[in-house]
Amino acid sequence: MIREFIRALFLIFMAEMGDKTQILAMSFATQFSIESVLLGVFIGSFLNHGLAVILGTYLSSIIPVNFIQILAGFLFIGFALWTLYDQDEEGEGSKKSRFGPVLTVALAFFIGELGDKTQLTAITLSIDAKYPFFILLGTVTGMVLTSILGIYVGSKLSNKISGFTLKILSAAIFMFFGVSKLYSTLPKSFLTSSNVLIFILLIIVIIYMILKKSLRKREN
Repeated sequence: MIREFIRALFLIFMAEMGDKTQILAMSFATQFSIESVLLGVFIGSFLNHGLAVILGTYLSSIIPVNFIQILAGFLFIGFALWTLYDQDEEGEGSKKSRFGPVLTVALAFFIGELGDKTQLTAITLSIDAKYPFFILLGTVTGMVLTSILGIYVGSKLSNKISGFTLKILSAAIFMFFGVSKLYSTLPKSFLTSSNVLIFILLIIVIIYMILKKSLRKREN
């Protein structure tokens, strides 16, 4: 029981050092309070890894992992655009009133771990685990510990960078991970030059439409 907990904690802690979720925690720490970020990390990781334990224990042969990774890629891109949209409406306080910091962080971490190596690790550990719940506790604890390190760095940066720049940086992080996940998981037949070009142009147009109003306000 304790051995499974420690093994899960150690594997996740080592896997997440310098990974995208630690960077996301650092990014969120520049926007929200440390308590909100940690609670969001816990909730998002608990739900995501809880799903992983269920998959590993009961459903590992039913849902293709590759499909989950593709879905996560698109969700990450959507989260990036949503972050930019909220920046555009910052004057109305839309971001915090619509979801709140805890739910925002939890949603990001839940999406970020879909089909990722830590979720796959949780699935693998739970397949032959005698105590699946302690696997879940170990993986979530590992996520929280690595996030604490990212939060510490992010809290130091928040006093040195403007809010607008931080929002752009956060959206860029989401976009990067979403695009890279799609590139690594989509069938190569979809990654033609024309499809990639259309996708890039579409993203550029959407970003321009989202930021147009905000950029005009900054110019004025």
